[in-house]
Amino acid sequence: MPGAVGPGAVGLAGVVPGGVGPDGWPAGYQGAYPAGYPGGYPVAESDRLTRFVTRLYARTPRWMVPLAAVGCVAAGIGYTLLSDPTRSAPDALPSCLLKLTTGLDCPGCGGTRALWYVLHADLPAAARHHFLFVFALPFLAYFFVAWAGKQAFGWRLPELRVGPKLIGGFLAAWLAFSVIRNLPWPPFTALYV
Repeated sequence: MPGAVGPGAVGLAGVVPGGVGPDGWPAGYQGAYPAGYPGGYPVAESDRLTRFVTRLYARTPRWMVPLAAVGCVAAGIGYTLLSDPTRSAPDALPSCLLKLTTGLDCPGCGGTRALWYVLHADLPAAARHHFLFVFALPFLAYFFVAWAGKQAFGWRLPELRVGPKLIGGFLAAWLAFSVIRNLPWPPFTALYV
């Protein structure tokens, strides 16, 4: 077809100075724009905060991020051990905002009490306070160890394949448990602690 452009264009060899390559495009075509082409939109200059974070990330040792995550987990465990959420008053500080305003237990309330019992090796009591948290704890620990080992030391542990449907189902069960445990009718009152 006369005037056609692209692979398979008839008579392109006479129009293109270098001839046609084996794939039908002009010879020497690498997928890039020709010299002097203005290109797309200009890249925006990054702001000071973005440059700071980028430089900090480039200078930070690989093991620093997992160490910071371990520090956050240790702070949460320390808070749980010091505050003893199983015996604290509902208005004790720091308090759960949902419980303070509505009187309802959120998943964090039961999860904090469950963590306290897990740290004291009382798994039945921990499961009574928040079964899904106790169920998820070994998986979360494995995910963290696999991620931290890869980040800090380059270890490649076997990956657990968790798809979006499984995550969505677990989050739906978590939400349903959070609502059902606050219902004031039997048999749901058995879930309230």
